[in-house]
Amino acid sequence: MLTEFRDRVAVVTGAASGIGRALCDRFAREGMKLVMADVERDRLAQAASELTDQGVDVLAVRTDVSRADDLSHLRDETLERYGAVHVLCNNAGVFAGGLSWDAISTDWEWVLGVNLYGILHGVRAFVPVMLEQNQPGHIVNTCSMAGLINMPLSGAYSVSKHAALSLTETLYHELRIKQSPVGVSALCPELIRTRIGHSERNRPAHLKRPEGSATPEQTLVEQAIQSSTAGGLDPSAMAERVFQGIREDRFYLLADEGTSWDRACLARLEDIRLRRNPTLGVVTSGN
Repeated sequence: MLTEFRDRVAVVTGAASGIGRALCDRFAREGMKLVMADVERDRLAQAASELTDQGVDVLAVRTDVSRADDLSHLRDETLERYGAVHVLCNNAGVFAGGLSWDAISTDWEWVLGVNLYGILHGVRAFVPVMLEQNQPGHIVNTCSMAGLINMPLSGAYSVSKHAALSLTETLYHELRIKQSPVGVSALCPELIRTRIGHSERNRPAHLKRPEGSATPEQTLVEQAIQSSTAGGLDPSAMAERVFQGIREDRFYLLADEGTSWDRACLARLEDIRLRRNPTLGVVTSGN
């Protein structure tokens, strides 16, 4: 269990904004050294500069998490600068919506590439290092409450987050079998005030939808994500959830009990337990 944070090294992907930036701010308050990775070069440089100006020891590495070689490079840069890694936050994520049968293949390729393979590439790059270190550490994979329930018009996103949660649970069991001192947490945010509704800004050119090809359902759900996240929780709430989860060695970092997200999750568990047809839960950002 990781209990000492000062001068330890934290690697965070998707670090230039949203939850990733909030994680960096929270770790910095504990005196940690930061490796900030993001696909947006300019925003990453600005975020790193702001923290450096506050006296934080920061290494910024432009990283496309969908590319395994980029994560290997991030690992190598981390070890060259700091010689170790103690906290790994596989946090980068994107969103594309619409009816499952309308989503073009590149919608799926892009979302799965970032949300699932981005975590897998991080695990493959950093876990062997953390095992060799044999020091207390922690891995946090950003999944989603959408990895516990299923909503219409979000097929690629939900599939990616369910798979991310499965990967994270598997990783937890495997590290326990190895008797490793490295803990694992699955962060499952609800609606958070981030720019995930504007993910399209970072979609690679070869994976973009053809101009004017968006269906009414795709436009509807993507605009809904933009408006609902604008009124969501502050990312700092997720950073605090993560930090406390690391200190307490908790795996499931979920929405609070009694919220609509919690009720929807419990309804799905009951559907499975009772073998009944799926219930469509209603979730909101505020409760």
